[in-house]
Amino acid sequence: MHRRRHPVHVTLRAAAGLPSLRGERTFPAVRRALSRATKDFFRVIHFSVQTDHVHLIVEADDHVGLMRGLQGLAVRCAKAINRALGRRGTVWPQRYHARALKTPQETRLGFRYVLLNFCKHLRARPGIDPMSSAAWFNGWAHRIPPPTGECPVSAPQTWLASQGWLRAGGPLDLREAPAFS
Repeated sequence: MHRRRHPVHVTLRAAAGLPSLRGERTFPAVRRALSRATKDFFRVIHFSVQTDHVHLIVEADDHVGLMRGLQGLAVRCAKAINRALGRRGTVWPQRYHARALKTPQETRLGFRYVLLNFCKHLRARPGIDPMSSAAWFNGWAHRIPPPTGECPVSAPQTWLASQGWLRAGGPLDLREAPAFS
C-alpha cells in the first residue's frame, strides 16, 4: 500500500521492436507526455528516457492516486509514441514496476539511478543527460548551466524527495553513475 510520504521509483519497459525512445521523433513526444502527466494527486518529479525504457521518480497522495496517475501516464505516453511513429499497437507490454523509496538513502540512490542512468545504459561519460530531467535537478554538487525551456517536472512535496535525501550523503556528484550490469 502506497504512503504519501514515500516517493516511488517507477520503470516502464517498451515493447520489443520499437524504435529508440531517445529518437528524434519519439523523445519529444515522451517528454511532452511526461510533462503533462502531473495531476493534483500525482506528480512526476524526475525522469530519464532510455532506448527501451523510462525511469521515473513520482509522488502520489495515496494508493489510488499512484495507480491512477501511473495508468494515465502510461496511456498518455503510449498514445504520444504511437502518434509520433505513425503506428498503432502496444507500447508497454507489461505493467510498470514500482518501488517505494522509504529512507533518505533509498531516495538518494533512486535519484542517482534515474538521473545518471544513461551512463550505465549508454556507457556515456558523466554529465547531464539531455533526455532526462537532470538539468532541472537542484541537488548537484557542481554548478551546471541553467536549463533552457519550460520545466517538465513538478517540485517534490515529500520531505524525502525535497530535502531528506541530502542526509544520506549530500548533493549528487555527476561521477556517481550507477554501476554497469
